[in-house]
Amino acid sequence: MSKVNRNEPKRSTASESQYTIMDFERDYPDDAACLDRLVAQLYPDGIHCPKCDKATPHYRVKSRTCYECEFCGHQEYPLVGTIFEGSATSLKLWFHAMFLMTSTRCGISAKQLERELGVTYKTAWRMFNKIRSLMGTDETFAGTVELDEMYVGGKAKNMHRARRQQVITGRGPSGKTPVFGMVQRGTEKGHGRVMAKVVEATDADTLLPHIEKKVLEQSLVYTDEYAAYNKLGEKGYTHSRVAHAQEVYVLGDVHTNTMEGFWSLTKRGISGVYHSVSDKWLQSYLDEYSFRYNSRDTDGAGVFSALMARIEKAAPADASESG
Repeated sequence: MSKVNRNEPKRSTASESQYTIMDFERDYPDDAACLDRLVAQLYPDGIHCPKCDKATPHYRVKSRTCYECEFCGHQEYPLVGTIFEGSATSLKLWFHAMFLMTSTRCGISAKQLERELGVTYKTAWRMFNKIRSLMGTDETFAGTVELDEMYVGGKAKNMHRARRQQVITGRGPSGKTPVFGMVQRGTEKGHGRVMAKVVEATDADTLLPHIEKKVLEQSLVYTDEYAAYNKLGEKGYTHSRVAHAQEVYVLGDVHTNTMEGFWSLTKRGISGVYHSVSDKWLQSYLDEYSFRYNSRDTDGAGVFSALMARIEKAAPADASESG
């Protein structure tokens, strides 16, 4: 007779998973639990009452996403200023969408999210865009940094006529969209971090400002032989390169394989899950893959926890106004 209690399933100690659907259901059984989690994160020192001018006990108003001060009756709406503002969709479904997006390695489509959550495709698409807005990265790199560029887009012969016209304008080879990336190699203290950004072109005038803004001087920078990187040595970097044109891809520690590995993961994810991505939304997809890469070794609930931690309230237009 098996010793396993099928009515109380538990995550196997042999599993590599850090956070399963069982863990999620235990932590967030309903909307109330989700709202409590959000309030604890957004108001770590308690809800500040502008009328009492201090943090005061606030109690949940029944059937509303609202908390009321026990002294003066001031009402605070935790969802205002967050990605959930104005949404009639259950907060648990929002959390579940975030869980699904972070529990897959290559992403999940809005159509699949529609089927998983039971919402309309329009709602699923909106949720995707809002959640991806939390995934933007503003990394600063130091140590050993690899730089590389890639182009996103299909073959010109398969494009719509309007898209094929971009071939004539010269925006990337075959009308593709240029993307620039940089990755800081991991060390014994932590894994590597990556950032990818859609750029107008891949010439030196376009790429060098991005590098100078994000990579600290004196860093060890590795690139291929592309001419846009010729002046990196003059910018205060220790620059080494490999000659891909001569089929030299690794020269001791000098290579761009880490960055190219990320490109491969991103391209395969986009083509396999989303099939194609327009220029308008490409940056948000790059942010998603970068965020997942940078958070892959996060402790506890893993990538899901890292994404949850990014939920915050936007500052009000008028600081004198109450929440």
